[in-house]
Amino acid sequence: MKSLSIGLVCPYGWDTPGGVQIHIKELAEWLISHGHKISVLAPVTDESALSEPWLVSAGRPVPIPYNGAVARVIFGPLASSRVKQWIAQGDFDLLHLHEPAIPSLSLLAGWAGEGPMVATFHASISRHKTMNMIGNGLNPFIERITAKIAVSETARQTLKNRFETEAVVIPNGINLTKFQHSPAKPEWVSANTIGFIGRFEEPRKGLQVLIDAIPEILKSKPDLNVLVAGPGDFEDFSKKIPEHILRHITYVGRLSEEDKGQFFKSIALYVAPNTGGESFGIILAEAMSCRTPIVASDLPAFKALLEDGKSGALFRNEDSADLARKIVKLLDADTDRSAVAQAGYEKAMTFDWDVVGSQILSVYELALVGNSRVSLASDNRFWNRLRAND
Repeated sequence: MKSLSIGLVCPYGWDTPGGVQIHIKELAEWLISHGHKISVLAPVTDESALSEPWLVSAGRPVPIPYNGAVARVIFGPLASSRVKQWIAQGDFDLLHLHEPAIPSLSLLAGWAGEGPMVATFHASISRHKTMNMIGNGLNPFIERITAKIAVSETARQTLKNRFETEAVVIPNGINLTKFQHSPAKPEWVSANTIGFIGRFEEPRKGLQVLIDAIPEILKSKPDLNVLVAGPGDFEDFSKKIPEHILRHITYVGRLSEEDKGQFFKSIALYVAPNTGGESFGIILAEAMSCRTPIVASDLPAFKALLEDGKSGALFRNEDSADLARKIVKLLDADTDRSAVAQAGYEKAMTFDWDVVGSQILSVYELALVGNSRVSLASDNRFWNRLRAND
């Protein structure tokens, strides 16, 4: 494919940690490494901290409740003006919009843009919620999009339920070698150290489920250490945790990418106790790339990612007792833990950017020739046709 000028649109605050932001950043870097000209438009809280030369700020985001979390987005006349200016100056061959169905930049860019547009849908929301969050006014906008991507089957089903349209499933990408040379951190390492990363103040991330499991785990593992990482006020959060449990929790703060690799290499198990609203699980995929064994709630997205328990253990969602049993069982079984870790690594290989990026480029190619509404709107047999032509 010839070199393209591509405009990527991020709806969420760029300097707030999140899977969508990581996906867009790494996609931009992969596309640039393959000779394409990239510009990313995103809301930015602190413009003085911008480090990526290809990133353009659309202004400061504001927090709104969305999908059980707080999304930092930007909307309104000023944002719309900046979007139009960015599109006019960019002279893009193609726009790639992320999460265009929420009130933020991707929606504005989709209405303002002309020519081929690809959209990636990341969210997983129940049918009841999707039917009530947004009115039918977005349906004509969704139909304007040339080609649609969903990051998982659950995200695809959300899109189908809400807009009665289809998308091809392409997972989030990961840099398989990003953490390859990260060393373990000696002060974190122990046989019974488990880890959690997330915005712990958001109930759907499930840290409370893990905390409620700790007393049962301690009966078998009195030296248990739980590393908790992520943004937020842990001092305030910890006031609700009994002292005899709190002494087994080590809060390590918000992790840099370098720290994240050390985190995964230092723990015996990564725990994902999320209670809902997950469509993929980029943190799980990164842990798998480090050969870190996983215990996760049996959300549909996590079940798919972990191959129904082959690539990571699953526990009943919001069942702390079951989580405790699964953690103790894996901590007691070195062979099982190693098998799960190896299976997870092999699964993670399918998310490497060289695989995922090539699939996204194939969608771009179809969008540019103008036939994607036909070839992507039916079902995922698109990929069979694509591979047959390779």
